[in-house]
Amino acid sequence: MKKIHTHRYLFFTGALLLLVMSHSIKASSAEAVEGRWDMVIESNGKSLPSWLEIEHSGIKTLVGRFVYAGGSARPISVINSNNGKYSFSIPPQWEESTRNLDFEFELVGDQLKGTMVFVDGKTYNWTAQRAPSLKRTNEPTWGKPIKLFNGVDLKGWHATGENQWVVENGILRSKKSGSNLVSDQTFNDFKLHVEFRYEKGSNSGVYLRGRYEVQIADDKGKDPWKGFFGAIYGFLPPSEMAAKDAGEWQTFDITLIGRMVTVVANGKTVISNQEIPGITGGALDSKEGEPGPIYFQGDHGPIDFRSVVITPAK
Repeated sequence: MKKIHTHRYLFFTGALLLLVMSHSIKASSAEAVEGRWDMVIESNGKSLPSWLEIEHSGIKTLVGRFVYAGGSARPISVINSNNGKYSFSIPPQWEESTRNLDFEFELVGDQLKGTMVFVDGKTYNWTAQRAPSLKRTNEPTWGKPIKLFNGVDLKGWHATGENQWVVENGILRSKKSGSNLVSDQTFNDFKLHVEFRYEKGSNSGVYLRGRYEVQIADDKGKDPWKGFFGAIYGFLPPSEMAAKDAGEWQTFDITLIGRMVTVVANGKTVISNQEIPGITGGALDSKEGEPGPIYFQGDHGPIDFRSVVITPAK
């Protein structure tokens, strides 16, 4: 009897060990893909900057967020896992279609590789690198302020397409929807002061390092939201609605240190030292570890700027 019991004990112990090992392998596989990823989607000869966040919810479910080349952060309700292969599906956002976006991917070395079936039914390849933390260990030492806009012409700036930006009476103007305007200079950490005004119903944005949009929109009287005036678009809502009436001059004073951002809108601190998770829709690229320019959104209606002063960290 003792031999039989010993055999049973060894059998059940081995089975339990295999179960634990299997669970451990699956858990470690899931943990390996968790985190934030800077993506590049290859689409019709273009490299589209995108972003993916993966995290666990409860014991075994993976969830996340996805940012495409346009639009805001989209929630992922579940990321399916099967022997090292992952997949998820999300509904369209601003795309004029009812078809979902479908993703499949796997971890290859230290990067993700996968495919996206877009709303047009076409399949596009993508890769993703783990996003840098951008944590700073020391307080910045600020350099001298730089006037990015000279009040005379577009020197120091370039349009992303056919240019509609002009300078009139010391004001930088985009009178109609058209191209975005990008500074020639690039920056890491900085303090930025901008003065702007918009027409009724218009919409624009200030992109920090060309990757993170601070929303400009005619939102006076609305409740604060992550897609309205003063927000880091799609990620961080302002604590209050600080927008003035359309046609009035308004100000942003923005400090960006690593991922940590403070936004003062019209003299009110609406975002105080909060972390920006990743790039926002419309980003020039997804190379978050590199310096980037300031850029103004010019494709959502008329917008004027007059004072653009940046103080970079040394």
